[in-house]
Amino acid sequence: MILTKITPGQPLTDTQKNGLQLVSLLGGGKRDVVLAIDVTKSVGLNDEGRIRLRQIVADSLKPGDSVYVVTFGQDLVFNEIIDVKNPLGTPIDFSQKNPENIDKVLAKIPFNYDPNRYGTDIQKAELTVYQGIAQINQNRVSKNLPIKPQSVVWITDAPLCTKPEITCQVWIETPANSPFRIATSPESQERQNWIKALPLKERPLPIPTQSNKDYKLSVVDINPTVQEFCTPAPGGQKTCLVDPYLIKQLWLPTLILLLIVAAGIWSILKFTKLQKKWEVRIKLQDNEDEEPICRLPNNKKIAIGEDDSSCIHSISFRGGDIRAYLERKGEKLYLVPKEDAKIELNNKKVTSRTLISSSNFTLNCPDSRQRDHEISIKIKK
Repeated sequence: MILTKITPGQPLTDTQKNGLQLVSLLGGGKRDVVLAIDVTKSVGLNDEGRIRLRQIVADSLKPGDSVYVVTFGQDLVFNEIIDVKNPLGTPIDFSQKNPENIDKVLAKIPFNYDPNRYGTDIQKAELTVYQGIAQINQNRVSKNLPIKPQSVVWITDAPLCTKPEITCQVWIETPANSPFRIATSPESQERQNWIKALPLKERPLPIPTQSNKDYKLSVVDINPTVQEFCTPAPGGQKTCLVDPYLIKQLWLPTLILLLIVAAGIWSILKFTKLQKKWEVRIKLQDNEDEEPICRLPNNKKIAIGEDDSSCIHSISFRGGDIRAYLERKGEKLYLVPKEDAKIELNNKKVTSRTLISSSNFTLNCPDSRQRDHEISIKIKK
């Protein structure tokens, strides 16, 4: 796959921002963390700075983070080939929070200044780092992989996010021939465009040195984002980048969520129906003027004949003993005859547990003289 160097794109909608945030959460909350450390003599990490850096590595890094250690002075210097695929070098895979991985990160951090580095070009460092982390997420989009939230930890005494053009009054160390001293240079404009394009949230912490000067440990958090590009296409259409990416990433989780919601609603409705008591209207042949009503909860029975302590109701008829039970199981009603008992359901003799499929039915309990004792029942669920 051919990857292209990214440039700042057009603004994202709130819906797209929320969608990208959701994609990053579905990716397991993994992050890119860049430790950008000024190794010129003007910083010279003191004991407090070393303690705080160790705190970040030991306490703040999470399993799944990708950690980049970037050092800078006039330039950013890498010990490997930097390209579009690896714009900030090969990350350290912080797969587990254990001493081995913590030591692996600490081993790459320069805790002392480099005497061969001088003249911090902070705006050049910002451009390289911010374009680099934007490239990393854009590469994931090209491969249809979940993007990540990102953070840059700056250790420097140089000012961050200054306006285009940086004069000696603002920062004296910028080299005289640096294009960032010119506000209209392509480099200055590109840096400013990245600062506008990325949702940067800075949290600085000044650290005093023994010479009564300060440098800062600044954490710049960046919400998960990518660059959007929409291009006119034939037929009055246009092709964009973010929406198709979001559809590819979110269609399956959305479908699963909808199925879960549907299953939840179905379960609630099912539970509600099961909790509802059925209305059982009874009309005896011997007494057609009365039509008593009883309520039948789930998993309960009505005795056909005399009273039964295991039942909530009974349907008595003249000279009758217990012939059967009306038993509710969920949304189904069964006629359960007693052994050798004579009972008919809709004029058909029943000798075993039988499902009653109609809400209106007739039971007949003939006596020893073959006289009928009919019971008409209506069920309202």
